[in-house]
Amino acid sequence: MSEQMTSYIAVHGLILWVSMGFLMPLGILTIRMANKLEEGGTRVKVLFYLHAILQTLAVLLATVGAVVSIKNFENSFNNNHQRLGLALYGAILMQALVGFFRPPRGSKRRSTWYLTHWILGTATSMVGIINIYTGLEAYHKKTSKSSGIWTILFTAQVSFIAFFYLFQDKWEHIQKQLPNSQASSQQRTLPSGHQENAVIVVTQRVNQKVLMPEPCAKSNALRNLFD
Repeated sequence: MSEQMTSYIAVHGLILWVSMGFLMPLGILTIRMANKLEEGGTRVKVLFYLHAILQTLAVLLATVGAVVSIKNFENSFNNNHQRLGLALYGAILMQALVGFFRPPRGSKRRSTWYLTHWILGTATSMVGIINIYTGLEAYHKKTSKSSGIWTILFTAQVSFIAFFYLFQDKWEHIQKQLPNSQASSQQRTLPSGHQENAVIVVTQRVNQKVLMPEPCAKSNALRNLFD
């Protein structure tokens, strides 16, 4: 295989790595972070537009990678990498169209659209990651060059993204388990001038002794008579 063909394969793999292996999973993380915030906030809008930008860049780069493949490679589709790549590119375009025709909140089609967009997006990202592994294997077979270091780096990246994805669900639970979390949160919400008073009040409440009423003596008829 010529050096030029080897370069085309490397460029194709790098473009799809950035598109399907980095930008698309990162876009999923941003919209997941936005869903955990209150609606209408500035951070929600920023994360939403960031999600749209990342997914748009992922689609554009995937298109460039497909053009490189069509112009320079033999596309006989006799291996799993090419077959998955063709199906994956169709799913990417479909996902982009689904995201573009997003119905407004409160409409009847919103729940159906959300479920379709979520399932298709997650499946596309997973298949894209799998196809990157098949591409690394195909690169090793065609060029006889080792792809072990690239496989290790990609696995580390995917593992970090997956850990961060799962960690988001546990972060709020971890914060609630910290000692004095409620007291510290209440103290942070108070103005700076009233924090010391709040600490004093809490300390007085803790140190305050509860006085229990002493048991009263039983009434004695004879003693009352003599009294």
